[in-house]
Amino acid sequence: MSAASLRLSEVACVRGGRMLFSGLDLMLGPGDAALVSGPNGIGKSSLLRLAAGLLKPFSGRIGRVGGVALLAEDHALDPEHALGKALGFWAAIDGGRDGLSAAIQRVGLGGLEPVPVRLLSTGQRKRAGLARMIASGAGLWLLDEPANGLDSEGVAMLEALIAEHRAAGGVALVASHSPIALADAQQVRLERPA
Repeated sequence: MSAASLRLSEVACVRGGRMLFSGLDLMLGPGDAALVSGPNGIGKSSLLRLAAGLLKPFSGRIGRVGGVALLAEDHALDPEHALGKALGFWAAIDGGRDGLSAAIQRVGLGGLEPVPVRLLSTGQRKRAGLARMIASGAGLWLLDEPANGLDSEGVAMLEALIAEHRAAGGVALVASHSPIALADAQQVRLERPA
């Protein structure tokens, strides 16, 4: 994994003609994490898409160093393909083929590679998305409601994965309504502009 960092300077986000948030400053370097919270519709998912470069800010600047992996509510895996093939597609794009098998094992999906994605449970599909992130080797992880669909064992695994990623110099930006243990994480509370 290469060095990773994320910097947002005076960032504002407008969606559907409505200002969601403005004046957001955030700096995350190697090993850092931030937990984004706020009411529904305030722009948590939009913030992650801004950080990924999928949206342009209304104003402000965003700087990224290193590869980026986004885990959104939609796991982005073809439901008709076997799990191994669906993850292999992304591993080929991300350059993560060498780490894919270990990533699948790490998230507890070993042996399920031949099962079509559509037959996996919600929690298993979330774990598959995490395997895709791990295999990508990206330094910047952007996680949108990553605990949704996970049982208590899955949440503990998620917390351990993020801690390992940070210990290796990775960065994590996490938006969640569910409690997630992120040691020394910056707290980012989004509020509607006055």
